[in-house]
Amino acid sequence: MTGDLVEAAVTIDGLTRAFSVRPPNRAGAPIVLVLHGNQSGMTDAPAEPLMYGWTSFARHADEWGIGIAYPHGVGGCWADGRGVTSADQDGIDDVSFLSAVIDWCAERFEAPADRAVVAGISNGAFMAHRMAVAAGDRVAVIAAVAGGLPEALAGIRPGYAVSALLMNGDADPVVPIAGGFSRRRGPNGEPRGGTRGLVDTARYWRDIDGCTGPGETIETTGSSRTTVSHGVGGTVVSEWTVFGGGHTWPGTPVPEQWAGSPGSAVSLEFDAAEEIWRFAQPLLIPADARKL
Repeated sequence: MTGDLVEAAVTIDGLTRAFSVRPPNRAGAPIVLVLHGNQSGMTDAPAEPLMYGWTSFARHADEWGIGIAYPHGVGGCWADGRGVTSADQDGIDDVSFLSAVIDWCAERFEAPADRAVVAGISNGAFMAHRMAVAAGDRVAVIAAVAGGLPEALAGIRPGYAVSALLMNGDADPVVPIAGGFSRRRGPNGEPRGGTRGLVDTARYWRDIDGCTGPGETIETTGSSRTTVSHGVGGTVVSEWTVFGGGHTWPGTPVPEQWAGSPGSAVSLEFDAAEEIWRFAQPLLIPADARKL
């Protein structure tokens, strides 16, 4: 285990659920949960969580004054609501698990229990949306990289406004920027696990949050970023199109074993972790102020 990580576990529905935590360097610091994508077939938590090395959260943690949790999905995946992962099909309660991780950090580090940040990629991004819908009393901000809103969640009315930073590469063949379906088809080949595209996902969260700001769009050489503010309690929704980006985490080259695979193009124009924290830091709004 990497030296600055603490191994921990909670029990949910009789299952022992593992996670790693990089403790904050001060009491009362906010907690960021970083969710991996689908790593199907992995039954045990890895010695070093994938997202620890793949993102820069840990390298900046002391500077930013945050604690970071790296939870591990059962079978290497999350029950994100699409109905296509083994975790979903087995009825795994990942909302309760991730909520328990937040509570665990609140108890030990005095982290605000109603102002966590949940960031994820792919299956982890879909799970971030599910946490915002189902556990907005604990989650103040989500960051979904390469993962739009699961269509199955669209009919559920969240209880709290949650700020959202949404990133999708326009060359992502796995989770297309326009939305689509899972690659896991039904028994007769029917499409399953529909997800909304970047624009429709941003519209959903703006509508839920009641964002009334005029909106601001910034174009860079590598991205287009549209942000709308003045949501309930001061919530904000920002959608980023990453030009030429694949199914990757901007700012970090893909692991060597993925290099050259379809969708492995990565933007190095910005570091996603840095931008997520820059977005989230002023939006850690108490749940009472975000209640719908």
